[in-house]
Amino acid sequence: MNTTLKKLKNINSENCITIILNTHRTKPDYLKDELTLKNLIKEAEDRLMANISKQDATALADRLKTLAAQIDHGHNLESLMLFVNQDVADFTRLPISVTDRVVIDNTFATRDLIRAMHAESNYYVLVLSQDKVRLIEAFNDKFVKEVQLPFPMENSQLRTRNSAEAAIASRQRNLIAEFFNRVDKEVNSIRSQNPLPVLICTVEENYPEYLKIADQKNSIYETFLNKNRISDKAPAIVFEAWKIVQEHNKERNSERKSELLKAVTHNKFLSDTNEIFKAIIEGRVQTLFVEKGLYQPAILDNGKITHVSDDERNNKNVVDDIYDEMIEMNMNFGGDVAFLPKGELAKFNGFGAITRY
Repeated sequence: MNTTLKKLKNINSENCITIILNTHRTKPDYLKDELTLKNLIKEAEDRLMANISKQDATALADRLKTLAAQIDHGHNLESLMLFVNQDVADFTRLPISVTDRVVIDNTFATRDLIRAMHAESNYYVLVLSQDKVRLIEAFNDKFVKEVQLPFPMENSQLRTRNSAEAAIASRQRNLIAEFFNRVDKEVNSIRSQNPLPVLICTVEENYPEYLKIADQKNSIYETFLNKNRISDKAPAIVFEAWKIVQEHNKERNSERKSELLKAVTHNKFLSDTNEIFKAIIEGRVQTLFVEKGLYQPAILDNGKITHVSDDERNNKNVVDDIYDEMIEMNMNFGGDVAFLPKGELAKFNGFGAITRY
């Protein structure tokens, strides 16, 4: 997801088409996903035909259909996103629920990618023992994949089997530390491509020993799954790991909301969309707060935002989701975004910002 976001977020050109739809993991439900996608492509084609030349519309529709033909719906997760313009044709699967929609704008709609990275919990579970280590990617309570090569890693070379040497505790600790150090370097190599936090699953004695050698301690959850599950099936491990991560998320959401309330007290909070937009352009916004599920079509003219109804979303010059635009702009200025559960920002109409000063 992070790689896809980096590739797409700075693209700015005419007729960037984003198709977003909920999908299904299992048969027979996923057999319906192809038809849903086909209908959304037809919607995109109709909108293109109404707003640009027939030749250009046909060319873009053909690129969408060619891309769709490459998708194996047997590997679907919770949702699917397609990105197409005259230069780009790409898709990605997400393990989150979305709102089915077609977005045609001068940029791609990356909000759901950002939400998947920030609002939900994509993480690794490092299943750690002194003999063997596995690395599992998870999203919320769902197993995504088990990382292969160099995992699973086994301690066959470093952990001595000589009974006399094993009796020397310090030597044994050094061998285990060396093995953990090798593991940590491989984990960080994988994280360099997909920088997710790490939850360690291990027995109590191993957790502090791993932290001693870890190069990026701030990427590791401060708590761990205290069980030996090295032989368990990956989905069962994720099921238990999610309980810990979910509690961490509740604490994090509470902390973020406290930041917001503190900013209100210190007069560093904005809730008017136009005021927030102006502050973003000036580089003054530190954090945008958005309720999950909040979307707003709007017209952006000479720096002024005018909200329009959902019925006008498909009209020319209407931005499908002004919040998506503002999130991307603020990230380009070094700001961040916090997605809070529905209802948490009710008195701010679901949207607000903390300013730097």
